[in-house]
Amino acid sequence: MEAFAVALAQHVKLPVSGAASSASFIPAVVKDLDANRGASIVIAGEHQPPRVHAMAHALNQALGNTGKTVVYTDPVEANPVDEFASLAELVKDMNSGAVEALLMLGGNPVYDAPADLNFLDALKKIKFRAHVGLYSNETAAWCHWHVPEAHYLESWSDARAYDGTVSIVQPLILPIYGGKTPHEVMNVLASQADRSAHDTVRDYWQAHQPRADFDQFWQISLHDGVMAGTAFPEKMPPAAKVAEPGAPAAAALEIVFRPDPAVGDGAMSNNAWLQELSKPQNKMTWDNAVWISPKSAEHYGVATGDVIEIGFRGRKVAGPVWIMPGHADESLTVHFGYGRTRAGRVADGVGFSGYALRANDALWHGAGADITRTSRGYKFANTQHTQTMEEHNPLRAATLAEYHKEPEFARPEEQRVSPDETLFPMWDYPKYKWGMSIDLTACVGCGACMVACQAENNIPVVGKIEVAKGRHMNWIRVDRYFEGSLDDPKMYFQPVPCMQCENALCELVCPVAATVHSAEGLNEMVYNRCVGTRYCSNNCPYKVRRFNFFLYSDWDTQSLYGVRNPDVTVRSRGVMEKCSYCVQRINRVKIESEKEDRRVEDGEIVTACQQACPAEAIIFGDLNDPNSRVSKLKRQQRDYSLLEELNTRPRTTYLARLQNPNPDLEKG
Repeated sequence: MEAFAVALAQHVKLPVSGAASSASFIPAVVKDLDANRGASIVIAGEHQPPRVHAMAHALNQALGNTGKTVVYTDPVEANPVDEFASLAELVKDMNSGAVEALLMLGGNPVYDAPADLNFLDALKKIKFRAHVGLYSNETAAWCHWHVPEAHYLESWSDARAYDGTVSIVQPLILPIYGGKTPHEVMNVLASQADRSAHDTVRDYWQAHQPRADFDQFWQISLHDGVMAGTAFPEKMPPAAKVAEPGAPAAAALEIVFRPDPAVGDGAMSNNAWLQELSKPQNKMTWDNAVWISPKSAEHYGVATGDVIEIGFRGRKVAGPVWIMPGHADESLTVHFGYGRTRAGRVADGVGFSGYALRANDALWHGAGADITRTSRGYKFANTQHTQTMEEHNPLRAATLAEYHKEPEFARPEEQRVSPDETLFPMWDYPKYKWGMSIDLTACVGCGACMVACQAENNIPVVGKIEVAKGRHMNWIRVDRYFEGSLDDPKMYFQPVPCMQCENALCELVCPVAATVHSAEGLNEMVYNRCVGTRYCSNNCPYKVRRFNFFLYSDWDTQSLYGVRNPDVTVRSRGVMEKCSYCVQRINRVKIESEKEDRRVEDGEIVTACQQACPAEAIIFGDLNDPNSRVSKLKRQQRDYSLLEELNTRPRTTYLARLQNPNPDLEKG
């Protein structure tokens, strides 16, 4: 990445030295940047080293982007602190005996501090150790005192946005288990034990925002969620200075550290929803793995499921291999968030710890790793086993040029079905006719829709063993497909909920009429009719129906009552369940509209998956309303149905994916 940044900088005539990349696509990138001066942007990833960030700033200045697409402010009111350098300094003081008592407000440094700091060894030398945190984690286990922390939804606090705007963190409920906020703990140490977190936050801002009408200003800030007038002023930075390059790294196997796509850095790894959320790239659950490219796997003689021992800077960790198409050669990727020993019964013992290899001078990547295979046959729990579209086209994509040439590319002639070609009489839906459109151009495959659906509909988790058997319970899944070579494939994502078929094949085979059609076109499940034959699942071509093989739901633990949605039934074992378009949300809005003697307005009903989608790829609404957003989307030429040739007539349809590649980057 540094060589790539150097090449870009040299092409725009910046005085930057160092080895420059000779990648063939760089002239095309520079051509685009040069043609869009003042309207382009160069962004360095947060994991890149300081020199790359400095070159990104210099490039934005040279391209005239500063003050337009890039705005600078002072990041904080005081000088920013290098957290890792500060932590290393603390460890040094702990080892020297300069620290007699240590209070840790949150965090889990015994688990996630860089391994070369040996934080635990230094911690053991402290005479008095206290930890304030949500969980009695690995760090709390080595402390004399652990103070249960109030959840942030039970706390008063404050925070700043990137532009400096202040927001007041407000509690939604009183602490359920008597947890204490960091403000309250610090007040005790300051001999102000009777001072509340609310008063601490309010008094601070009254001192920093002195005004006669502060009481009114405070109430408005609480109402609006932000404190007006607190954004930092924009500033023009001095010319970016790019440091001279260091010594070139020796050619060696690289190791890259990243937060896990599902559980992140591990702070929330005891959340079973996240453990069972399949990772976008490989659909793996309940695990992390050592990612490696196909060519490197062949070079080192390893295969998916082999367990290898990684050596890096004198430390070793064992983990299973996953061959990832498109991964960089001579590089390993290790994800954080696993290898917990004191997270809770959900996460303890799951996966291996990437933190055990991380060094303070190689926080995100480093060269010099080595691997040794120790065993074979590790079993992963994946929710998808087909890596390509198997010569079919469930996901349809085209370039913008191809779309203009053939606007109806998403619906080939041989797959189109006339509305008249049916043995079933067409049903009339006089009032509402619900439908959904999913834009594959917008979908990024993050899986937020899956977790939102799980939370909304009281969907249980089943664990690694059951997922490995194909018994995962998610009502919406996100399929992932590769296209092209293993070394540089395209990756596509496709959310798949219940299609809510007009001609629903599941309804034909149920012996007890547990799955039926509503007067508004929903394919409904009547749980207390279902006898578990699973004929409907066998007859569903989309495989979107889920069966409760066991009593997954815990009905006895009182703390779980508040987690569940009271508007949705908690299912027992032996019943089929599936997406309902969040029928509880539909009915709630319908009831209110009937009270007001009016129709439901477009956009009033928002499904859980739609609400959570960060890309707004999912749109729901009434197909009887020609002006509804979903109706307009379904009239687009790139609208198509999954397996349209089966004549199931799904209410959920897709907008085919459009891509707009730079013609200068197209390979000959």
